[in-house]
Amino acid sequence: MPWKNTSQQEQRYQLITEMRTDKRSVSELCRGSKISRKTAYKWWWRYQQGRLHGLENRSRKPQKVSNRTSVFWLKRLRYQRRKHSTWGARKLEHRLRRDFGDGSPSVAAISRWLKRWGLVRGPKRRKAGPVIVRRAIRPARHSNDVWTVDFKGWYKTGDGTRVEPLTVRDLHSRYGLQVILLRSQGLLKTKAAFIKIFRKNGLPKRIRSDNGTPFGGGGPTGLTRLSAWWVKLGIEVEFITPGRPDENGSHEQFHRIYKTEVARDPAQTLGGQQRRSSKWLAQYNEDRPHEALAMETPAKNYRCSRRLLPKQTVPWAYTRGWLRRWVRGNGEINWKGKRRYVGEAFVGDYVGLKAVRAKIWRVYFGPLLVGELHEKETGNIRTAKYRHRK
Repeated sequence: MPWKNTSQQEQRYQLITEMRTDKRSVSELCRGSKISRKTAYKWWWRYQQGRLHGLENRSRKPQKVSNRTSVFWLKRLRYQRRKHSTWGARKLEHRLRRDFGDGSPSVAAISRWLKRWGLVRGPKRRKAGPVIVRRAIRPARHSNDVWTVDFKGWYKTGDGTRVEPLTVRDLHSRYGLQVILLRSQGLLKTKAAFIKIFRKNGLPKRIRSDNGTPFGGGGPTGLTRLSAWWVKLGIEVEFITPGRPDENGSHEQFHRIYKTEVARDPAQTLGGQQRRSSKWLAQYNEDRPHEALAMETPAKNYRCSRRLLPKQTVPWAYTRGWLRRWVRGNGEINWKGKRRYVGEAFVGDYVGLKAVRAKIWRVYFGPLLVGELHEKETGNIRTAKYRHRK
């Protein structure tokens, strides 16, 4: 009710006084006060019941709650909690119902009372680490500037074999580098497929993917073991903004064509479908004109990368003065006699620790900031938060 910034009780009494004089109609008084007729009569009735006290604001708290837990049950609950100090709401509800029959408080009600009494602890929140804004998605200006990768949705061949098509494409030339039908999206099989592609076509400058497995994960930096391996090879990883598949729209269109021309009527076996996919890809690259290329073919615009896949990768080397710690198989490092979790994406390599303040270290995986390690804390490090640029 839009009253003026004076005492509401005074304004209500002034309204009642003018209503009693009958000099102005109730509708006119309501328009002047910018209230409804229902509101005016509500205060008139309350004034008749309680005079000036009736014009005071009343509490909106319900006068009666039908399902409120009685004091009788609360005493029983407190007794059981003191007797079993580590029990939660479910166990306490079971014990009350067993000992006293139906009518005991629900699990939700017991949980609320335990929290109100301060007898349970909420989930321990991790302290925030540094916030880093990712670079915006950049266009490809040359061949191998950006490769786009994705798994097209799975489908089955004629004999019922489930296949997961891994598709890799050069963004600038629209050249389809490979369509490989895998049985799953597991790390080892996907990495083996990329090794074949890198050996044939070289290494790109950047790889763009969505945030799902096996390319992206929920851990520090958003990397998985696969994308962390790309970083080791000197490839920059670009993740599209969650919920924005249009940032990889060209690749989505590639999938639609593949689905229409190949996947909807698959061959009987996995091998036969792989041969069909490879034959289709050759036709897509060498014969099919592309509108984005002024009706030229992708093969005419693509050149293999001069960056070759190294025979083996070597552990990261860090700046002099930094400390190095080996990441164990469970994603932990040893630090001053304690194990600290940094991330499973970095297993089998070194992370670098850079001192920034007293007893505070920044943890890096190569050029990427993973988070901060505080000596006084235990458990996980304070992981860095990577945000997409708006």
